[in-house]
Amino acid sequence: MNSLKYLSGYSTSVTDQVQRLIDNNILADVLLKKYPTRHDIKTDKALYSYVMDLKNQYLRQSGRISKVVYDDKLDVLHQALGLHSVVSRVQGGKLKSKNEIRIGSIFKTVPLEFLRMIVVHELAHLREKQHNKAFYQLCEYMEPNYRELEFDVRLYLTHIDLIGKLYPD
Repeated sequence: MNSLKYLSGYSTSVTDQVQRLIDNNILADVLLKKYPTRHDIKTDKALYSYVMDLKNQYLRQSGRISKVVYDDKLDVLHQALGLHSVVSRVQGGKLKSKNEIRIGSIFKTVPLEFLRMIVVHELAHLREKQHNKAFYQLCEYMEPNYRELEFDVRLYLTHIDLIGKLYPD
């Protein structure tokens, strides 16, 4: 049996079903049927605009975001799909802190739903730093299908890890 590291927290009945999809060579077909196209948000500027639109729609009162970029250095294999950080800098005689969001470059070529799930996850960290009940409630407030999308992203990452690209260049 292949290692399904992205599905390690799921029950054996779920991982067995996924393993059957892999063994029968139909995981890609299942994903492509559900998510046939990729998004067109390719630049950091377009990503910043997309993130700010979501933030302004759901988290208007939250802290300001100074930077949103795709990051080649985020290592998907080490559980970092996106990153929210607060960067402190000295400006003049004051200490200024700024929120930054980095999205793994792998998300340049995925369906819009997957990008949205990652962005929602990182935006939720503006209010909730820990992955607790309030954090996931906030994610589901911004994206009602959050849990399903998170699972599908895990299936996508499993496919990439075991088989390779899902969408042709």
